[in-house]
Amino acid sequence: MDYVFIVISGEKVAYLIDMFVTFARYLCGPEIYQLRTNNCKSTLYTRLIDQWLLLRNRDQAVFVEGLEQLIINNDISATCLQSLKESIAKLSVHPECSKIHALLFVDNKCLSLYSSTPAKELAPADILFLIILTHCVSEESGHLESFQVLLSGSDVEPKCLPHAVHVVELFPQVFLVYLVEMGDPLVSATLFETFHHLHRLRFIQVQREMASIQMGYENVDLSIRKLNGYLKKCKVKNLESSQKQLIKKWDVLKGKYREYLKTLSNEALLRAESLAMNLLDSLKEIHNLTAVDDSILKCSAAHVLQAIPKVRQDLADFNEYFLVKGIKNFSLGSYPFRHQIVVYLEEFPGLVHFLYIDRNTHKVTTPSLDMQAEKAEFIQKKIWSMVTFAHSHLQEGHTAIIWKDTIFTYGYFLWFEDSSGDSLKFTLTPDLGSKIPGILHEDYYMKLKTAMHPKLPAQKVRAYELFVMYLGLVTASSVLEQTRKLASTIWELKSLPTHVINLI
Repeated sequence: MDYVFIVISGEKVAYLIDMFVTFARYLCGPEIYQLRTNNCKSTLYTRLIDQWLLLRNRDQAVFVEGLEQLIINNDISATCLQSLKESIAKLSVHPECSKIHALLFVDNKCLSLYSSTPAKELAPADILFLIILTHCVSEESGHLESFQVLLSGSDVEPKCLPHAVHVVELFPQVFLVYLVEMGDPLVSATLFETFHHLHRLRFIQVQREMASIQMGYENVDLSIRKLNGYLKKCKVKNLESSQKQLIKKWDVLKGKYREYLKTLSNEALLRAESLAMNLLDSLKEIHNLTAVDDSILKCSAAHVLQAIPKVRQDLADFNEYFLVKGIKNFSLGSYPFRHQIVVYLEEFPGLVHFLYIDRNTHKVTTPSLDMQAEKAEFIQKKIWSMVTFAHSHLQEGHTAIIWKDTIFTYGYFLWFEDSSGDSLKFTLTPDLGSKIPGILHEDYYMKLKTAMHPKLPAQKVRAYELFVMYLGLVTASSVLEQTRKLASTIWELKSLPTHVINLI
């Protein structure tokens, strides 16, 4: 709040600003001033942006803001999961580590995840953020780095949920991450909601629209009452006086808004603007008391250090295998897909590449790009251009398009189903037309599902994305005909025992 982000770029300025704000939210929440006063956070913030830009330019899953699962055999997968399970069992006996997740990543791909029973489900966006974060750790293998971050959570609107993150590179490009929940999630979520509504109210009151101001004022009032209720149950030292100050300041500010709504007095509204800054200071103070805890970060790091050697020992025999799989996860002709290549050649003649994304879990299924192959960079640029072009038309409300250039024919399809598999209609709302599809800044697809079918729970509306690239000789009618077959075939591949396991 009250900070201006300036981006100098030749393209996608609004998108870059959204992403820079997102990374600031992950590191600082509403206390953006920390980027000026805390050298460690400002350095990490810079590294996050740099690594995100690098990964976005070379990794398909990061580019489409999805998650790619490493495809390994059942025995190795079971070994990884068992190792994480045993480490979580030992760590969760400590009170500060009772709500904990353990994750394994290979380069930019998910390998395994295990969570303690009380821990909340991780959102795909937060897992993607952790993947980017692993690329910011020291290049010194075996060195543990710890951070405090604020995850967005799995709600439609992102929150600021405090967590301690511990990252270590077990082997080259193999990262072990422990994620420990901190504080009270209800307090954290409601506090961020209050910040959001107060920011919106201050923006609205500049326009002097009574109806909008009244709605904004009521939203702030409701969120502060909810926050006050949660704070009363929160056992944090020195919180009571800050809580009382918050309510006292809001009562004064509330009186000014009521006076304005009753009399339309500009003096009352100007006074409210200055009083809002005092309320903001109280909210920040409560945020620092409830969301920042260096003692838990240090204590959980000490426990994690004791758990790392056993995990490293359990997985030592597979480190070279992981490194190879991280580079080339699967291709259309590799095991276990070798017997399927004939199907592709016969049923999908001219198919060059595809990306299939389950937009419910944001899992990506796509052949690996062999960057050592001839004209690999040329193909990569074509794929990136295909995604960008397709999403620009999605922003205009088009969910099925086929186009071609001088070399390739492309297709993009986004469709929605209910829990029974029946198709659902798509209607783009104006407020989403300006947003770039993705999940890091906010879950664009969740918002689409909520806006399209407000009477249905978002979890019961399923969304799927499919990008295809064919040789230019393939006609539009063939692309359309083959799309259904391709989607069906991908489902068959996903049913193979070595394919994507349900992590999320």
